[in-house]
Amino acid sequence: MNKEIGFIGLGKMGKGIAAQLAEKGWTVRAYNRTVEKAQELASQHDSMTAYETVESMISAFSQSPRVIWVMVPAGGAVDETLFGERGVAQYLSEGDIVIDAGNSQYKNDAMRAQKLAEKGIQFVDAGVSGGPAGARNGACIMVGGPKALFEELEQLYKDLTVENGYAHFEGIGAGHFVKMVHNGIEYGMMQAIGEGFNVMKQSDFNLDLAEVARVYNRASVVESRLIGWLEKAYKEWGVELEPISGSISHSGEGKWTVEVAEEMGQEVPIIKESYEFRVQSQDNPSYVGKVVSALRGQFGGHKVSK
Repeated sequence: MNKEIGFIGLGKMGKGIAAQLAEKGWTVRAYNRTVEKAQELASQHDSMTAYETVESMISAFSQSPRVIWVMVPAGGAVDETLFGERGVAQYLSEGDIVIDAGNSQYKNDAMRAQKLAEKGIQFVDAGVSGGPAGARNGACIMVGGPKALFEELEQLYKDLTVENGYAHFEGIGAGHFVKMVHNGIEYGMMQAIGEGFNVMKQSDFNLDLAEVARVYNRASVVESRLIGWLEKAYKEWGVELEPISGSISHSGEGKWTVEVAEEMGQEVPIIKESYEFRVQSQDNPSYVGKVVSALRGQFGGHKVSK
């Protein structure tokens, strides 16, 4: 495919994705609401150019169809980016493609796809996992939308992921749906780790929890990236995790997973209780909360200090 792409949203995930593309032979046309961020990143990559407006970015394309990668916070920011007075839909043409690669609520995808389709613009939903490190060095991407469009853009996903780190799921919203459930599962896994390490901390044994995390992550059944991140967190902050907040912040995906499961008549008690624990932790900080917060800081770059 033509390796030219427009990129909107250079937050902690977006800047890594954009940098990866620039280093893999793509001409990256970058726009960020804070223009200085785009200019700073572009100054580090010969094949990236920063633009002060969406209009100037789109008009700079040399070929069609134009592909625009959008990575902004879920909700109103997505609609403003797509359909606002200076949104991309105002400047794109029939056959152009918009990829929403943020953590959007999958139920909003059909509406956005329909509004864009009225102008002949194609829409793809893509869920990206791996945190800032994955965005910069090789992510995991779950792609929705029609298969033909996935195949047309497959080189893009291949360039952004680890080997075999992308997959297509048929239907508008399917990529965001799979990513939403992924994040719900993540809630439960992190909660189990937090609870288990809290039990060990409260026991009569004087356990070195950093050493527990290390050995757990050497071919045990619970070996995982999460355990590895906890080992790293203990090394950075000590087993008391003193600088880390015991109140866990949370985004929408865990809540959405619970709500959708209930709508489907399916039980997700572990994910539900994990989400509720995060909500209640705002008034009831704990060591379990410290462990989960520490993990969020390690893989997602989230602010987790007190």
